Formats: sequence, structure tokens, C-alpha cells
Amino acid sequence: MAEELEKILLQLTEPDNAVIQQATAQLKQAFKDPAIIPALCAVMSGSQNPQIRQSAAVMLRLRVKKHWKKICPEDRESLKAVVLQVFMQETEHTVQHSLSQLCAVMIKHETPDRWPALLQLLNQATKSSNPRDRQVGLLLLNKVMDANPEPFKPHYCQLLQLFSTVLQDYNNPTALYYCILTLTAITAYTGKEESNQMRSIIPSLIVALQHLIKADQGQAGEAMEVLNELMDTEMSIIVPHAAAVVRFCLEVGSDTTLSDSLRVKALSCIAFLIKVKSKTVLKQKLLNPVLQSIFPVLNAAPRPGEQDPEDAEDDSGDGTDNDNPKHCAAQIIDTMALHMPPEKLFEQLMPLTLASLASENPYERKGGLMCLAVLAEGCADHIRTKMLSSVLQTVCQSLSDSNQVVRSAGLFALGQFSEHLQPEVSQYCAELMPLLLGYLSSLNQAKVGHVTKAFYALENFMENLGADIEPYLPTLMDTMLSALNNAENLKIKELAVSAIGAIATAAHELLVPYFLPVIESLKGFLTATTEEMRSLQTQSLGTLATLARTVGNNVFGPLAAECVKLGLNLTDTIDDPDLRRCTYSLYSAVSTVSPDCLTPHLTAITTVMLLALRSSEGITAHVEEDKTFVLLDEDDDDSDPDNDQLLDDEPAIDIHDASGYIVENSYIDEKEDACDALGEIAFSTGVAFQPFLESSFQEVYKLRDFPHEDVRRAAFGAMSQFCQAQHKVWQENPTEANHQALHKLLDVVLPCFVEAVRREPERQVVMGILENMNNVMKSCKEEAFKDPSRLKEISNVIRDVLKQATACQGGDSDETDDEGQQAEYDAMLQEYAGEGIPLVASCVPADRFAPFLNDVLPLILSKAKSSCTVADRSFSVGTIGEILQALVSVSGGQKVASKLSKRLLPVLVAGVRDSDSEVRNNSVFGLGCLAQAAGPIGVSDYPMMLSVFSNMLTRESNLRVIDNLCAALCRMILTNVEAVPLEQVLPALVAHLPLKEDLEENKTVFSCLTMLYTHSPDMVVNLMKPIVAASSHVLGSKDVDKETQHILVMLMKEFALQHSANFQAAVTSLPVEQQAKLGAVVSAS
Repeated sequence: MAEELEKILLQLTEPDNAVIQQATAQLKQAFKDPAIIPALCAVMSGSQNPQIRQSAAVMLRLRVKKHWKKICPEDRESLKAVVLQVFMQETEHTVQHSLSQLCAVMIKHETPDRWPALLQLLNQATKSSNPRDRQVGLLLLNKVMDANPEPFKPHYCQLLQLFSTVLQDYNNPTALYYCILTLTAITAYTGKEESNQMRSIIPSLIVALQHLIKADQGQAGEAMEVLNELMDTEMSIIVPHAAAVVRFCLEVGSDTTLSDSLRVKALSCIAFLIKVKSKTVLKQKLLNPVLQSIFPVLNAAPRPGEQDPEDAEDDSGDGTDNDNPKHCAAQIIDTMALHMPPEKLFEQLMPLTLASLASENPYERKGGLMCLAVLAEGCADHIRTKMLSSVLQTVCQSLSDSNQVVRSAGLFALGQFSEHLQPEVSQYCAELMPLLLGYLSSLNQAKVGHVTKAFYALENFMENLGADIEPYLPTLMDTMLSALNNAENLKIKELAVSAIGAIATAAHELLVPYFLPVIESLKGFLTATTEEMRSLQTQSLGTLATLARTVGNNVFGPLAAECVKLGLNLTDTIDDPDLRRCTYSLYSAVSTVSPDCLTPHLTAITTVMLLALRSSEGITAHVEEDKTFVLLDEDDDDSDPDNDQLLDDEPAIDIHDASGYIVENSYIDEKEDACDALGEIAFSTGVAFQPFLESSFQEVYKLRDFPHEDVRRAAFGAMSQFCQAQHKVWQENPTEANHQALHKLLDVVLPCFVEAVRREPERQVVMGILENMNNVMKSCKEEAFKDPSRLKEISNVIRDVLKQATACQGGDSDETDDEGQQAEYDAMLQEYAGEGIPLVASCVPADRFAPFLNDVLPLILSKAKSSCTVADRSFSVGTIGEILQALVSVSGGQKVASKLSKRLLPVLVAGVRDSDSEVRNNSVFGLGCLAQAAGPIGVSDYPMMLSVFSNMLTRESNLRVIDNLCAALCRMILTNVEAVPLEQVLPALVAHLPLKEDLEENKTVFSCLTMLYTHSPDMVVNLMKPIVAASSHVLGSKDVDKETQHILVMLMKEFALQHSANFQAAVTSLPVEQQAKLGAVVSAS
């Protein structure tokens, strides 16, 4: 049979299709013969043609992979012997490679102890004095270890001894390469016993990589993955050698004679080290050497006649998609900003940045601006509070630079500032809007790449302006509508459509006069059918979704049903993940405006979305597979019931094997947007979504471990919304079935959140999970804590985040910073956890909450010290205030609050004297809530508190703080009216009305005045004029809730009924418009 088989295999290499088809049919027939295994072995060992030997090895691998159990024991043993014998005789590298892959598949079935000959061969070959044998032995070792590293664990110590020898074999780069790849494969499986050995080989590893770079940069790039793997799985091995690793990576990253891909690999290692061990980098004084090395990379001019990718005319405009050394240098600074305390970073970074900005060389000026741009996200608080004016001035000046490269970088920086430095950056609206509009109008529309950058800056700035956009609306909308109607270039139209979305986000109802012409244009784009319109259609759907959320139900409602049909028609006719995901966002937006329009289409909509969640489209496995022969493995005997299917642990594509897949971003974005949309649609459509809730939940739940962090974040968000949706359904229809369905969800989702907070490696995802857990507690209240163990689980995980003991925080509290400084994002993560504490307090009786509070209170109070950052101090006193506010309305709250009073009062009083207005504001709020929560027991502290407030009222200038002072006084009066000297306090309080900024506190203020009117009517009537004047500002305000409006209306009616003369006198002293408003309220029944 072997000779026949060799002929067939030879025919498969012919360039004639008919011959190949005939050979394939013959081969399929041959595969049904049990003798196929010995025959393939004979061809693999005996053929003179290397291509045929390789084909035989590949076919055996496919056969073994799928049908090992069906191969008889004799053939298995024979194959184990033959493959090793052939492997050592083989001289062709491609064949050796296929043979080693065959062994790798066999080792998945035959553990090393059941194949002693393999271990013996590996041992002999890797230690051979013949360099070629060592190479081949290491190739085989690499393939079998990579396939199944765990069964080799007993041999790891012995292997590491081998590696430490091989790594010094500098004249054999191939051996070095396979040795390092094998080390990479076992790293994740090593334990403490191997750590010391691994630590000791790091210096040799670095030298070996240096030699490999000289021999083969491609192989060196692959081998450098070992550093990332070591940092990712066992950082303690790298830490003692951090300085050497950083030095090596900086040398490679700075060497312009090396390939870009290799330099990128080296610089990425540094970024990764900073991300996971920023404190080590600071302690070992590596920050300055890194900055000194990467600034020349960031500031480098491109080669003569070339441009940086982001400056090319066809660039996408966001300056982020370019994998080159310059981009990596910026990424390192970005990572520093996200993971280091700003004070420490800026001290060493700013001199280099300022020198770049002042340079004569345009590429150095560009580098300085890129540096400012990437600092904005991670160091937002530091820039906003300490240097916003100066950096904005620098960036604005760059827009008039003579060099377009510099101007482009300035636009990127301005876009980043607009995104991350809110709300302060919007206060520069009067300077920046004319500058940006002027810049845009001066551009040559043919230079689409640069126009894109100008739009990026304008959009990011506009969308946060709110009503401040009004003076610019006519100019903006003329510009955009003109582009929609007249621009010849589709990209310009797309930019204008996107900008209209940003304008709508700020303008809301102010955009209504322009709504019809915009909608007409969008409809025109969305009904086009040509491929070139695709990108414009995608953007049009995005803007349509924004309009649905912003212009108001009255304006958008009539179009809602048409929009849903438009989306469904598009996805029926066009298969495009970007287009589909924009329809999901559109349905989601429509569900918030007009949920009934969505109900008839929920089956169609959820079907498409669930397909997107299940789909592995766009995910490609990294399999070294010979595609030629896959067709030959579709055996006819697959219908055999005894046929062992693909191994359970070998799915066609295992998306959870992080090294084993490449993912197209569009499909990732589609999964993310499908999760976001399903969650919101479930909540908005309520009971209509019930038939789809379970299937949607199951698919979303599977994505909690998805490799891409944005999809994980979105999956957790959808789970939270499913819980809130089910809670709303139960409240509206309180049946036992709905109640059980709610608890079934909560019993899966909340433990899932708790576990994920502990083990999730990405900080941003954990922030999202904490926010989602808080939202579930806010919606479901005590229902979230029906399970007796739930309080402890949630409380402990919040405490762990505050102690920096979770995976994404490094999980090692032994490495805390002596000076208490931390990166802003680390502080932000703790704030998300802190927000959960008052929510827990509001959901359970105070006596159950008290032990947890005692546990976390020291952690919260430690952030109130004057040496802490403003953000920390504000968080600390703000959290205390919200905990006290929660205790007001739970059983046993008064007892717990009064016990805490002695500890909290000094902290809050110190906060009232803080230099920062937000800290003062939160402290005043906290004191008011302490008085309210402690009840009669707190009366002894009233004189001191009133004295503090009285002093503040005379000197405080911040309007929000004054509003909170008024509310705090009202809380004291509402709680213990007899303990407050009303003759002095009430006139001072009323004199500061109406509230100017914290309008939510109107409820407290007018509840207090209503109570006082019952308690001391004469005193209130004497102040009727200012009270009525203040009321006229609050009535009908869209920023004040219905309950507050009702309290106020009842008070005004009481005034008009019981004290009509005083009331009329107070009303007539007001402007006509306010008189009319009060008149209408009082006369309404």
C-alpha cells in the first residue's frame, strides 16, 4: 500500500486540478483501510522526496489528532517508535518541523511517562556535542512542550538546568531560539520551586537575546515574548533584574539600525513592565533613564522623503493606530501617566517636554505636544488643577505653527484635553470655539487627512459644552449642512455627520430648528446601496442614535418606528459588522424614547444580536496547520456512533487561549455594542423583553471571560441591566414568578461580580464592574441582600479594593508607596469601591452594616489627611457624608451614627476649613447628615456646628458650598428644631436663597421651610417676601424634581390662602414673568 500511497501523494502536488481531484478521491478511499497508519509511516520514513515525506507526516498528524483512540495499540506503538527514528535521521528542516508537530499532537494523548523513548531522545539530543543534534532536539522539545506543558512538570528543574547551559551556546542561534520559545511555553506552569532557577537564568537570557538579534531579528522578536510572559505570570522572577531588562529593551528600542517590529517589541516590554510594576520602576530609579531614551524616539524625524504614518494624508485621524517605535514611545508615556503618581512623573518629564516644545526642530515640537496629549487621560486631575491654563496656551499657539506636522499634533492634543480635562477645559469656550471654527474654515478641503484632525479636535471640544454651544450653533450648523449638501468628498460628508452628533450631544433641544434638514440628508445616505457609501452610512446611523437621545421624544418619536425598520432593512441586505453594531446602538437609543416601536421587532433584533455574541467570525486561530490536507480528513466513517469527536478540550478555535487567536476589531466592537444594546433594550422595554431575557443573559454571561477587555466590560454592564430590568418588571407586576426570576439572576450576577473584581487583571474593567454592582444595589436595594452571605461577600470585596489587594492592583499590599502617593486611576478605582459603601448601608439594617463599617472606616479616614491629594480628601469626606445620609433612613441608623459621631466630627470640621472648595462642600454636607443621622443624641454638638457654619457663611464665596451650608442648616432644623436659634439662623439662611448650583438640595430647603411654617408660622410669614422670590426661581425649573416642585406648590398655595395680603405684596414686587408663574401655580387646582 505504501507505494500506491506515495503515487497518490505525488499526484496531489501536480498543478492540474483534475489530477488533484482524482488523487483526493483515491486518498479518501485509502483512508478507510486500517493499514493506512503503517503505510503512511512507511512513506514518511522511506520516500526519497522530502515533500512527500512531509505530506505523510501532516496526514498522520491529522489522523492522530482526530482519531487516536481508533488506531490499534500495535500501530500506536509502532508509530511512536518510527516517528522518533525518522525525526533523528531527517535532514530537511521543513520535514523535521512537520514531524515535531506530529509528536506534539501525540503527546496530547500519550503522556511523557507513557513514552519514555521520547524523553530519552530529548535528553540525548539536547545534550549532544553535535550542534545540529542539539538544534533538532530543541525543536522537538519546543513543539511537544508547547502542545502540552503540564505533564512535563516533574522535569522542569532538569529542563531549566539544560536551558541555563543552552542559553550560553551563542554560536548556535537556532538552538537559542527554540530554547527561549520552550522557556516561554513553561513559564505559566512553573511554581515556587522553579522560581529561583528561573531568576538565575535571566542574565544569560538577556545576553542570549542580544546574540539572537544579531543572527535573526525575526526569531529574536518572537523570542522576546518570553519577557512579557515572565512579567505576566511570575513578576517576582523579573523584579530583581528589572534594571537589566529595562536597559536591554531601551538599547533595542533606540537602535535605528534594527527593524521597526523588533524595536516595537522591546518598547512594548517597557510599557508592560510600567503597567504591572510601576513602583519597582520608581524605586529602582529607572524613570529617568527610560525618559532619556524614549524622548529621542518620540522626537525623531522620519527618514528622508517619508512621513510619520499619522501625518500621511490617508490617516484615520485619531493618531492611535500606528504600530511603530514613535507610537510605542508615546504609549510608554501614556502608561506612565496611567500608573504613576503625577507628582513623581511630572518632576522628571516636564523639563524634557518643555525643551521639546521650545525646539527649532518641528518634529521635536510635535513630540512635546504628543507627550502633553497622552498625559491628559492618566493625569487629568493634576493637569486640571495645577497647569491647565499654561498647557492650553501652548496647544493653542501650536495651531498657528508654520509646520503642518506640529499643527496636527496640536489638534490631537486639544482633542485629548477636551475628552479628559472636563469640566474645566470647557470654561475656555470663548477662546477655543472661535479659534477652532476659524482654523477649520481656513483649511484646504482637499487635504482630507488634516481636515479630519481639525474635526476630531472640534468634535471632542463641542460635545461637552452643553448650553454654552448656543452662540455658535448657527455657524456650526451652516458649516455642517453645507458640507452634507455640497462636499464632493464622501469623507468630508462623514466628518460633518459625525460632528452633528457631537453638536446634538451638547445642544439637545436647541438643535430642533435644524432637525428636519439633517434628517433628510441622513435618510438620503441611509437608503443608498453602493459600497462606497458604507462608511458614511455607518456614521449616519451613529448620529441618528445620538439625535434620538437628545432632541426629545416629541421631535424624534414620530420617526422612531421608521428608524427601526430602516436598521432592519440595512442589516438584511448588507453583511457588515460595523453597520450592524450601529443599528444596535440605534435600536438602543430608540428604546429610551419610544420602546413600543421596538416591541414588534424584538425577535428579529435579538436574533441578530445573539448571533453576533455567539459568532467567532473575525477570530482567526494561530494554528500552524497545513491547509492542503484538511479536506482529506473529512472521513466518511464520521457517522460511526463510536467515533470520538474532536477532543473536548480542542475546539476548532479556542478564543480563550490568549496566544492563539487574532481578532478583527470590527467584530469585537460588534460584540461590545450588542451587549450594551441588549442591556439597555431589556431595561427600556421591560415586560416585552421577558421572552428574550434568559437566552440573552446566557450568551452575555459566556463573554465574562472573553479575551478582549472591552467585551468583558460590556458583558458585565449588560448583566447589571438585566437585573435592573427584571427588578422593574417585578415592581410593576409583583408576582411570585417575577420575584423568583429576579433572585435567580441576582444569585448568579452578584457572586460573578464579586469574583471578577478580585481576579480581573484590567483596572478599567474592574471600575466598570464596581459601577455595575453599585447600580444593581441602587435599583434592587434590600432584594440584592436577601441571600444571607451576600452582605459579607460584597463588603469584603469593597474592603479588598480599598486595601489594594485585588489582581488589577497588583494584589501585593507589601509594595505600598511610603509617601501614600498613587496614580490617579488607582485612586479612581478605590472611589468606585467607596461609592458602594453608602449603598450597602442603605440596603441593610444598620446593626448588620456596622461591623463592615468598622472594618473600612479607618481606610476611608486615612485619605482625609491634609497630606493626601485633593481627590482623596474629597472622596474621604464625601463617602462619610453619604454613609451618614444612608443611615438616616435605615432601622438602627441613629444608634450607629451617634456612636460614630466622636470619630467623624473632627474630620468633617477639619474638612470645612480645607483650601479646596469640593472638600469644603463635601464636609459641610457630611456635617448636616451627621446631625440628621444622630438625631437627638447629636444635639450637644449643635452649638459648635452652628458656630462653624456661621463663620463660613460670612466668608465663603463658592456658590455650591453656600448651597450646601443652607441645606446643612435645614437638616439640623428638621432634626432638632428646638436646638437651633431660629431668630438668628432663619433670616441668614433665607438671605442665601435661591440655591444657585446644588439644586437637588431644594428638596431639603423647602421641606424645612414647610415644616417651619407649621412650627413657627409667624417667623416664616415675616420672611415671606424673600421666600416667595426664591420660590419663583425654582418653580417650573427642569433641574428640580417633581416631588420638590409639589412641596413648593403646596407651600405657595398655603401662603396665598392663609396670608393673601402678604403673599400678593411679595408677588407684585417680582418681575412680570415670575408673577405670572406664581399666579398660575396658585390658581391651578
